[in-house]
Amino acid sequence: MILGACTGLSCYLAVASAKPNPIKSNGSSAIRHDLCCPIGGYSGVLSMSMSKRGKNTVVAGAGGASLTYRGAGVDIDAGSELVRRIAKMAPGIGGFGGFLPLDDGSYLVASMDGVGTKLMLALETGILDTIGIDLVAMSVNDVVTSGTKPLGFLDYYSTGHLDVDVAEKVMDVHLMLWFELCVYWLNRAYCVSPLVSFLLLIIQVIKGIVDGCKQSGCKQSDCALLGGETAEMPGLYREGDFDLCGCAVGIAKKDSVIDGKNIIAGDILIGLPSSGVHSNGFSLVRSVLEQSGLSLKGKLPGGDITIAEALMAPTVIYVKQVLDLVSKGGVKGIAHITGGGFTENIPRVFPEGLGALIYKDSWEVPIVFKWLQEAGNIQDSEMRRTFNMGIGMVLVVSPEAANRILDDVEKAYRIGEVISDNDKGITYG
Repeated sequence: MILGACTGLSCYLAVASAKPNPIKSNGSSAIRHDLCCPIGGYSGVLSMSMSKRGKNTVVAGAGGASLTYRGAGVDIDAGSELVRRIAKMAPGIGGFGGFLPLDDGSYLVASMDGVGTKLMLALETGILDTIGIDLVAMSVNDVVTSGTKPLGFLDYYSTGHLDVDVAEKVMDVHLMLWFELCVYWLNRAYCVSPLVSFLLLIIQVIKGIVDGCKQSGCKQSDCALLGGETAEMPGLYREGDFDLCGCAVGIAKKDSVIDGKNIIAGDILIGLPSSGVHSNGFSLVRSVLEQSGLSLKGKLPGGDITIAEALMAPTVIYVKQVLDLVSKGGVKGIAHITGGGFTENIPRVFPEGLGALIYKDSWEVPIVFKWLQEAGNIQDSEMRRTFNMGIGMVLVVSPEAANRILDDVEKAYRIGEVISDNDKGITYG
């Protein structure tokens, strides 16, 4: 995300309803029932959704205070205002990646991001081997929105105390893992970042970063983990805490850049599903957890995995899939749905005078979002400004390309269309 604010999309709360399901235009019907009952140790709403295919989902909600992102400590409006002010000093700011013109007419494309307070849950749950995938994903997914292949990635790791003795001992314990990682790096001329405190943790993080680079297409696009920086800053972090940041870079030819300039009314919005919350909105997630009284180790209400597993699912890396779709033609604009959700991110690719109509119920919202909304008593508008609601990447394509993509890609959804709108807004209907 380049100087973006955080936001997301709504889920549904009906007493009882039956209606066609437009997902993939398969003509199935969905029936939904809501009733009150105690769940676990708190009173909530039990919701069941049943389709003709026989799939049932159950979600739970609490009757506590209505939580907001601002109440959790994140002021989206302040972030948007900062972007507006910076844009006055640096015209062109606001895209998913920064563009630097090169002498040969091509562009250096770069994006930088972190994983936010998802790190706090990673430390609490001990699920650290996928946080590096999140780090890579947040940047390479931004770079690929211009149709650019990510070529290199750098990471930044900051902590309060660097313990070299601990690092040396851990090297013996994890020799085989470290050997495999070193071989991988050396074979590709990778530069290994310095070891840091709590190596048991950081080896998992680095492994995740390497895995993330593999997913982003390193072998196919020569994307390399170029190196990074380790910062030891005593007094700034609590014992055991650390932070991560990453930067991805790529090269784009001027005549192949996808910039949205050719988008017209009637073009189609294709959504690619997310794995869950990805890496945005975790300050609000933590507030929901606190209000719900549920344990991270407990089952996700209505699901078959734990709450920790649902929340820590790594961010999808869309690079290979998006580049493949771009190569077949018809893709006019791409929006990475992170902070800002549909409401903020999709309009970033539109020319003036255009907006989007999002089809309600045109994809299946993951149960984790339904639980978050109901457990946190979160308003629809707040959900739209915080979470991706199950769609992590949106492609704006021609109608012909839309039909081809829906035929070829198993998990892709026609989620809306481009409409005339002088305010470049998003309409839900």
